[in-house]
Amino acid sequence: MTTLGTGLVRVRRWLSAHPLAFDGALAAGVLVCMVGASFAEPDPGHGRPIFGERVPGPWSVLLMVLAAAALVLRRRRPVTVLAVTGLLSAAEFLLMDPPAPVVMSAVIALFTVASSTDRPTTWRVGLLTMAVLTVTAMVVGSSPWYSQENVGVLAWTGLACAAGDAVRSRRAFVDAIRERAERAERTREEEARRRVAEERLRIARDLHDVVAHHIALVNVQAGVAAHVMDKRPDQAKEALAHVREASRSALGELRATVGLLRQSGDPEAPTEPAPGLAVLDALIDTFRNTGLSVEVARTDPDRPLPAAVDLAAYRVIQEALTNVRKHAGAGAKAEVSVVRVGATAEITVLDDGAGAGPGRPAGPGDGGGHGLLGMRERVTALGGTLTAGPRYGGGFRVHAILPVMPRADGPEVPGGTPGAGGLA
Repeated sequence: MTTLGTGLVRVRRWLSAHPLAFDGALAAGVLVCMVGASFAEPDPGHGRPIFGERVPGPWSVLLMVLAAAALVLRRRRPVTVLAVTGLLSAAEFLLMDPPAPVVMSAVIALFTVASSTDRPTTWRVGLLTMAVLTVTAMVVGSSPWYSQENVGVLAWTGLACAAGDAVRSRRAFVDAIRERAERAERTREEEARRRVAEERLRIARDLHDVVAHHIALVNVQAGVAAHVMDKRPDQAKEALAHVREASRSALGELRATVGLLRQSGDPEAPTEPAPGLAVLDALIDTFRNTGLSVEVARTDPDRPLPAAVDLAAYRVIQEALTNVRKHAGAGAKAEVSVVRVGATAEITVLDDGAGAGPGRPAGPGDGGGHGLLGMRERVTALGGTLTAGPRYGGGFRVHAILPVMPRADGPEVPGGTPGAGGLA
């Protein structure tokens, strides 16, 4: 059975790839049936055909050959083939007595038209064909108008219309199912690619926050150590100790971030929680160790924020202070405030430095560097707003408003942002 089924599948594929060969074989089969039926004459007594008492004339054979030959082109010119076979069938009814079954070719052509066009066209062409052939057979045929042969012409043409329309409907249904399946597959692939891209952006943003902060601190402390190495070695040792501490913290956060790329079954995947305002004091100390004066004001420190909001607030403060350290100039002071107002948390970072400088936007609408862009993306993904720009009289201001309640369009993601946009 397996070999037979495989052979049938191969034959079907070959015929689908060579439709003209299939139509040629069909035309030959129809010609054989028409010639065979032209030798048969029904017996009025018991209803079974009798062979040997009827022989088709040469003109009947010619009409049958022409009608069968026209079926070879039924896929390319279905309406034309139907018109040709219909005219040949009408000519057979009109000229030959008794007529040969040339109408069989018209039935096949009508089926082809019905299966390859729309339903209104099928009904119009089908009714016209049935009317012409049936009326011709009844009016000019050799049999009485009420004979079963004339009724058979009506029945077979009607059956061809119905069968062709059913085949066309089934093809349309199968094509629709296939198209929906392909569209669903494309949607799944696009969704997977979108999630991968969003996860890459989130990891890139976290890496930027970690590297920019710690490398800035390392750069400052290394500069201090190099400046006082000869005259004040104790202060140089203290600066190098801060460099080592900042490097250790950077490596730890990098290890935690890169660990997200591991498989869930990896035994070395880190399990430390994402940083948040609970470790804000340690973050502030790293900046104070570089000589930056930072004052912190917090309300309700014992009321923890949701994980995504907590991480976003921490990263905003980290990036803003890093920019102060890099661009505000020597002797700058910074102020950090974390205030909960109703259903929002407001994060504000101020400095009294030199104002706009390299890497800092000249106004709230400017794009700035990757740090400001990352802060804006992180806050916007949570449904909040972020403004950053120079202060009147000098300095710079970063102000973020974060909703405390998670967004309804996606679940809260620890260490990330919620919803579809949270991985941006």
